[in-house]
Amino acid sequence: MASNRLLRVEEEIKRESADILRHMKDPRLGFVSVTGVKVTPDLQQARIYVSVLGTPEEEQATLEVLENAAGFVRTEIGHRVRLRRTPAILFTRDESMAYGAHMDAVMRSIAEKETKSGDPGLWRAGDT
Repeated sequence: MASNRLLRVEEEIKRESADILRHMKDPRLGFVSVTGVKVTPDLQQARIYVSVLGTPEEEQATLEVLENAAGFVRTEIGHRVRLRRTPAILFTRDESMAYGAHMDAVMRSIAEKETKSGDPGLWRAGDT
């Protein structure tokens, strides 16, 4: 389990990195949301999870921009967050939103099939 200090550092890096990305002026940077941050226990690396809105090509271009800007983001975090050493920054695409949308679509199609066939299928909340 992560310590309270580690959780506070992760939250602070998340807040500051979101602000840094919001103010970046690169036109190739698409709509990016910082969804989470995981910092190693020794505070040497910070993995920043981002969700990118757009086509797969735009997502790839945005991730390339973020990888190239990792040094800049690290420097800015170093100025804003009070740490002895600023962790190395790694950007990772967060696929949880896409996975959630996929699971929602699967559940809706199952429910649609059940209503068409008249088969109640699985027990539902509220059924007694």
